[in-house]
This record gives sequence, structure tokens and C-alpha cells, in this order.
Amino acid sequence: MSRGERTRRVGDQIQRELSTLIRNELRDPRVGLVTLTGVKVSPDMAHAWVYYTCLDPAHVKSAGLGLTHSAGFLRAQLARRIRLYAIPALHFAYDASIEQGDHLSRLIDSVSGPDKSP
Repeated sequence: MSRGERTRRVGDQIQRELSTLIRNELRDPRVGLVTLTGVKVSPDMAHAWVYYTCLDPAHVKSAGLGLTHSAGFLRAQLARRIRLYAIPALHFAYDASIEQGDHLSRLIDSVSGPDKSP
């Protein structure tokens, strides 16, 4: 198994476990409803960047603060669930790609106008 494939698989496993932990065990009210969109693990597996999105754009900043504040707890819980020599440090970043895609879609729809086909 190549190093790139291993980091991808570890990232996928971290994403699955973090999603469960955030949904079932995290009690920080700032986090609320977040969706993890991806995890990118560094080649040396020392760091993991966790990308998230929120249903409410006004909730993004508080969710990021809550996730960052809970990083130690989440990392400790990951250590119990994933068998790795060392659990990567967690860094959280907002993923604006879904919001940008929706915005572009609305722009395209506004330019093309209603469909005039018979």
C-alpha cells in the first residue's frame, strides 16, 4: 500500500469516527449541526485538517470555535477508537465549496432565465 493511499484511508477513518463522536458525544452547544466534508492527513500523519460545513452560514464562526476548543477531547476519543502509533493533531477549517457551488448555480440560473422550449 502506497503512502498516499494509507493517508487517504486514515483520513477516511478519522472522518467516520469524528462524525460519530461529534453527533453522539460532543456536548459543546456552539458546534450544533455540522457536517464533515473531508479530512486531509499530512504525509507524516502528524496533522489532520478536518473540513466542515454548516447549514446556517451565521453559525460557522461559533462552530469553528467549538470544534477547535474540543480538539483535545476529540483526539483523545479517536485514540480509543483508531489503532495508530500516534493520533494526528486536529485542525478544523470551514469548507465553503458547497456554499460557492450553490452561489454559482444561482448565478447561472439567473443568466439563463426560464426555459423557453415548447
